[in-house]
Amino acid sequence: MKNILVCLLAVFTVLAPLQARCDQPTPQDIAKYKAAAKQGDAAAQFNLGLLHATGQGLRQDYKEAIKWYKLSAEQGNAAAQLNLGNMYATGQGIGQDYAEAMKWYKLAAEQGNAIAQFNVGLLYATGRGVKQDHKEAMKWHLLAAEQGDVGAQLNIGNMYATGQGTGQDYAEALKWYKLAAGQGDAVAQFNVGLLHANGHGVKQDYAEAMKWYKLAAGQNFASAQLNIGNMHANGHGVNRDYAEALKWYRLAAEQDNAVAQFNTGLLHENGQGVKQDKKAAKTWYRKACDNGLQKGCEAYRKLEKAGR
Repeated sequence: MKNILVCLLAVFTVLAPLQARCDQPTPQDIAKYKAAAKQGDAAAQFNLGLLHATGQGLRQDYKEAIKWYKLSAEQGNAAAQLNLGNMYATGQGIGQDYAEAMKWYKLAAEQGNAIAQFNVGLLYATGRGVKQDHKEAMKWHLLAAEQGDVGAQLNIGNMYATGQGTGQDYAEALKWYKLAAGQGDAVAQFNVGLLHANGHGVKQDYAEAMKWYKLAAGQNFASAQLNIGNMHANGHGVNRDYAEALKWYRLAAEQDNAVAQFNTGLLHENGQGVKQDKKAAKTWYRKACDNGLQKGCEAYRKLEKAGR
């Protein structure tokens, strides 16, 4: 595999916990929030909005959540601005409106809210609600990444790897991927492994690639499981071992990874790492075909024609 896995995060991060408390609010708590909110207390307005948005202690009501978030956001509450942006971005309780989402995200981002900074960067990167601008996306992602936002660190790595908004620089991509990978992000761990396997931005090192692939695979990341299988099948950094390759292919195949399904079929057809079984091979080829892999369709038809 020679391509970097690029995965711009396609979801907006939502602030979940209450500002004042994280446990289930009591009726007395809710009464206090309501009283304070009606008096214009921004934190209480935010908490009422969050209770309505989550259905925690109150009936879930997105329109009511928006009402209270907006009152709080208009007083400059960054958490309310962020969550109001999320509701416009996702269309919860209101028509989806990325431009309006951007307005509220920016207000929170300018106050230093890392999640909002990430979301502003994401909207610029994807061109939603604003003209696509990778340089502007990089600017906002950097602000979030410097505060430790893992999604921003991953996306900066992707941008350096692909040259979006900046010159292509695999060494710089590796730096940012490692920061995200160190926080346990499976996609970043996979990409660190891939850069080491391909020798992009770093000396080729299969042992290091295997280390990072296994971290991602341990989180059931199918592409990492597939690549570990490939390394065992090809003898990259390890002795060639088809049985071990099959083990990893099966893990990815069971997650509907079409290439892993094809490779599982191929090992069964050839009797590599497992007793030769054309019927099982045909089953896996069909799965790969059903998941859109053309060579899986061709291999299936070949065995079907041969009466296997």
